[in-house]
Amino acid sequence: MNPDQPQTPTDYGQPVAYDKNGNPLYAHPPVQPTNTSSPAPVTPQVVQMMRAADPAPPHMSDEVIAKHNEAKAKYPMLNLSEGEYIINEVQRHPIGLIPPILVSLFLIFAVIAGVFAYPSLVKETGANAVSFESLLIPAILMIVLVLLGGYIAIYVYLSNKFYLTNESVVQEIQTSLFAHREQTVSLSNIEDASYRQNGILQALFDYGSIRLSTEGDETTYRFYYVSNPKKQIAVLNNAVEAFKNGRPVTGD
Repeated sequence: MNPDQPQTPTDYGQPVAYDKNGNPLYAHPPVQPTNTSSPAPVTPQVVQMMRAADPAPPHMSDEVIAKHNEAKAKYPMLNLSEGEYIINEVQRHPIGLIPPILVSLFLIFAVIAGVFAYPSLVKETGANAVSFESLLIPAILMIVLVLLGGYIAIYVYLSNKFYLTNESVVQEIQTSLFAHREQTVSLSNIEDASYRQNGILQALFDYGSIRLSTEGDETTYRFYYVSNPKKQIAVLNNAVEAFKNGRPVTGD
């Protein structure tokens, strides 16, 4: 065969020879070697997931809807999500009202005592006397300012509130007359909840502080002057456990 001439492709359907019995023999294409050391490439499969343009809201029972509407009407200042309602409201202990009340009463008593003692003081010192009537207006104004300051202190104290809902913990924080903020922690993010009582006074009047720590960012939340903190923490821990396990959250 001349190597310079082009070779005609072999027709594998025609016999190329015959054996001694007259049976046809056929030519076969060469078998390509298989590399068993490396696996065949895997073709990636693409799965397309379709999201509804208008997802259906979760089903809520009539009881949940009624509790949500009741909570919205009773606590309009809270930003409750759909189906969220209050199951426990943590109150501050009244003992925290004693300091502002005592300070206000002391200042009022000091002003009144100073007005009535003024004539005797002027007589003993021989200073130029001011009429008793001229002292009444400044004294009254001072008493009004003291009462206003005491009222503001009591208002700020009572405005700090702690709510437990079926989904989260909401804390209303009031640090002054015009400084207010709200912080919300989901029950799923609460890692630890504990309470603390320090001293005989807190143990005797059954108040203390509660502490919450969250997962991930390690943020700690505290709420002071809590009445019956042991019971409040028990309710909170039960709610967290029920929420994480998919059970209904109650205030028991």
